[in-house]
Amino acid sequence: MDSVAVGFWGAFFGAAGLSLIAAVLAFRQSARRVATTGSLSALLSCLYVLIFLGWLPGDSPEAHLRVQAHAAVLVSAVLAPLLFWLLGVLRGSRARAIVAATAAVTAVVLAIGWSLPPLEALALSVAMQGMLVALSLAAALRSARRGAAAGWLAFAGVCFMSLAIAGLTWHALDPASTPWPVHAASALAAIAYTACIGGAMWARYAYLIDVRQAMVHGPSYDPVTRLASHSETHVMVGEAFARAERDGRPLGVLAVSVANFDALEHLHGRAAYNHGLFICASRLRRLLPPGVQLGRLDADAFLLLVPRPSAADPLMELAHQVVQRLSRPVGLGTSKDMAELEYSRTTWVAEVGVGVLVAPPQMRPQTAVAAAKAMSRTAWSYASRVACYDEEERQIAELAPEPAR
Repeated sequence: MDSVAVGFWGAFFGAAGLSLIAAVLAFRQSARRVATTGSLSALLSCLYVLIFLGWLPGDSPEAHLRVQAHAAVLVSAVLAPLLFWLLGVLRGSRARAIVAATAAVTAVVLAIGWSLPPLEALALSVAMQGMLVALSLAAALRSARRGAAAGWLAFAGVCFMSLAIAGLTWHALDPASTPWPVHAASALAAIAYTACIGGAMWARYAYLIDVRQAMVHGPSYDPVTRLASHSETHVMVGEAFARAERDGRPLGVLAVSVANFDALEHLHGRAAYNHGLFICASRLRRLLPPGVQLGRLDADAFLLLVPRPSAADPLMELAHQVVQRLSRPVGLGTSKDMAELEYSRTTWVAEVGVGVLVAPPQMRPQTAVAAAKAMSRTAWSYASRVACYDEEERQIAELAPEPAR
């Protein structure tokens, strides 16, 4: 192998070593599943590269090809489920189904590979890798579109991994005449893969840190929701109504109340309550359009302020989106210990009610907020979970979504 190629691959092993050190540090901080995923990813990537570069005992090309074929199958069968876990795909019964299907496909490919010549066995292994790469790309893209911080990083990492696999497969098939630019491109792609997966791991680890802080300190600690506190919300409302009065434009006020926060605390403790509060606030932040302000409203509610609404329809659509997003099931941790946070899970669904009010600029801020909150609590009894004020009937009415066309 060219000395330049050796230098590039040395840089990859250095990057993988840094990733392994980071995983060890995460383990010391009790983020054990994140640490296990990071260390396995680094170690298996290094093992895969070593085998495909031909650093194996013996001089038989056919034996090397067979070992490379089996290594490709086994490493891919481990790394793909790890990536699925990182993206939140491996949960509950789905996790068991995915792991069982991966194990079954791996066993079949290994059995068939033993009966094939080494070159054909390698081709079969590469085909399995291609299938797992496609599934990983689909899972990463789905996660990214749903707003997960690790989604786009994982998507980029899988793309870089595909380039590295292509270069290493080229070298496995023709080790003597593989040009150094192929090695350089493969090594750089492998380094980029390591960096992307490391970034995705950090996003996961940072999330767990935030969750632990939220569950330990409770609602009195602002980072629980990373929103305006109760007192700051009152200031925000006053400023928003002052601007609306100056502009002579109405102000959209949406109150979001969660009915079962108290029940969650009574059943599973304060830690689970804080975790549920954290999840609801995070989902609201990701959902909000530009320009919409968000703050806390009492212990079980949130307040959204939409400046200068052109009509009531956008507010109604936003309200139904809030109900849909917050009503998705979530697995809540029930322990304050980070080591147990990833294992102690209970499924919870927020019972949401949204009150929608188009407040005229001359309306008193306290009156508008109280009216929106009252409507949000009334909405708990509606099928759509959205309520507004009917001017003609002069009473609170359900705001049902329009039927899909």
